[in-house]
Amino acid sequence: MNYEFNVMTQEQAENIAFNWHYDGDYSFYDMDADAEDLDEFLNPEERGDTTFAVTKDKELVAFFSVSKIADGIFDIGLGMRPNLTGKGNGIEFLRAGMNYVQSEFKSEKLTLSVATFNQRAIKLYRKVGFKEVETFMQDTNGSTFEFLKMEYKCY
Repeated sequence: MNYEFNVMTQEQAENIAFNWHYDGDYSFYDMDADAEDLDEFLNPEERGDTTFAVTKDKELVAFFSVSKIADGIFDIGLGMRPNLTGKGNGIEFLRAGMNYVQSEFKSEKLTLSVATFNQRAIKLYRKVGFKEVETFMQDTNGSTFEFLKMEYKCY
């Protein structure tokens, strides 16, 4: 797959926020599951120029966000269109995103956080080389959940 990363438009943000709904436990990742997250995602100023719509053959397939933590260190967030998840697309998509961040932002280290129940994603992150750093509790979606922080050294 050849993925293209472009700054997300308002139309794309609204499409993701209102039309992407995940099954079962993964509904945790629905944008409308947390009002604060939804407001942030829909606000063009909050998204800025570091939230990307990811397309393949001009079709919206994912999103990818990048936040600078410190010099050379960037935190990433990502999501794939629900009907594409769990079908073996993750490694190629994640590697494309990691390569994009390394080439565009000159990253030395990438970090991400994932809900600990999401073993499917954690397995993927480990497979591409992310290492576990720590677990922490975070308030989201109307409750408190355990998350795992992971990092990848880009060399």
